[in-house]
Amino acid sequence: LVGRYIGNRYEILEKIGNGGMATVYKAKCHVLNRFVAVKVLKEEFTTDEEFIRRFNIEAQSAAGLTHPNIVSVYDVGHEDNIYYIVMELIQGKTLKQIISESGILPWKWSVNIAIQIASALEAAHKNNIVHRDIKPHNIIITEDRVAKVTDFGIAKAVSNSTITAFGTTIGSVHYFSPEHARGGYTDAKSDLYSLGIVMYEMLTGRVPFDADTPVSIALKHMQEKPVEPIKLNPSIPLAVNQIIMKAMRKDPNERYQSATEMLRDLNAALKNPEGNFVENENIDMNRTQVMGTITDDMLEKNKKVEEHKKQSKLKQYFEKEEAIFEIVKELNEYDPLKISENEIEAGISKSESDQGFFLTDEQRAVVKSSIKNNVVIITGSA
Repeated sequence: LVGRYIGNRYEILEKIGNGGMATVYKAKCHVLNRFVAVKVLKEEFTTDEEFIRRFNIEAQSAAGLTHPNIVSVYDVGHEDNIYYIVMELIQGKTLKQIISESGILPWKWSVNIAIQIASALEAAHKNNIVHRDIKPHNIIITEDRVAKVTDFGIAKAVSNSTITAFGTTIGSVHYFSPEHARGGYTDAKSDLYSLGIVMYEMLTGRVPFDADTPVSIALKHMQEKPVEPIKLNPSIPLAVNQIIMKAMRKDPNERYQSATEMLRDLNAALKNPEGNFVENENIDMNRTQVMGTITDDMLEKNKKVEEHKKQSKLKQYFEKEEAIFEIVKELNEYDPLKISENEIEAGISKSESDQGFFLTDEQRAVVKSSIKNNVVIITGSA
């Protein structure tokens, strides 16, 4: 495309970036006589009509956002099979480049950057625009240390399209919220989770969850508790650590409920970094809650989990039963076929006393059954 004019006004000068969804070029707008960035969608995204329709809608919505921490969108168009967005050209580095070059970043610098990102999200969310792909790669830091968030709307267009875009967002899975990773409903709180991950990486030099495959990383987001950043970098203030951990809660209802809430705590952390002011959400289980549809697969999975729990309990009972059974045999030299309830009960009681554990009525019934079954097995194998 270098050297070509598109839209009868944008002269493509040079390629300046490449991502999973688009290639970015520096261009000259000959109508307004200024340099711009032109993001051209990759060919695999241009063959799906539904995606193109959503892409245009989302790009036009993003063009309506005006905020000092959001990269401005000037124009959206297509020519032949080229679909493009014309944006503000920013001189600077991505936050990812800065982290890669510098490693752990100073906490005050990081919090100031987080405040700017949260401010951009606040403006977008108030306009009902969710980013869905907040990550250091999509945050440009200018030479004046101003954070600029880019790619509003594009990720949403991809995730809502009929294209299976997981392969194109591998670089983003480190920053996915648990609900995004499982393909569920995402909203403003999903962006705040991702911002928590970005803060974590700025202050520790690493992402909280990593693995060999995207699926493994996604599962960690859903299942594993992250190591607190303060344990990896003891210089992180208490309040900043608490903000990150709250933003990264698995349950969206336990996170910050808005960018405005998170901004309040971020600003407070600059003034009182060791303050214990971050509130933990206590969820009222009696309130009306929105749940996803319970499918047959979910029921089957739950059944397997419960069966596994049951087997684990039986294993624990059986381990106790072996010791009990040995004691029962020692009480008297009985005929295995004639062991009585009283002998079993006496053995259980003595074993409880000797080994310091006490069974519930339910456990006692399981143990008795196991002992009786073992008598049959022993007799049959003799």
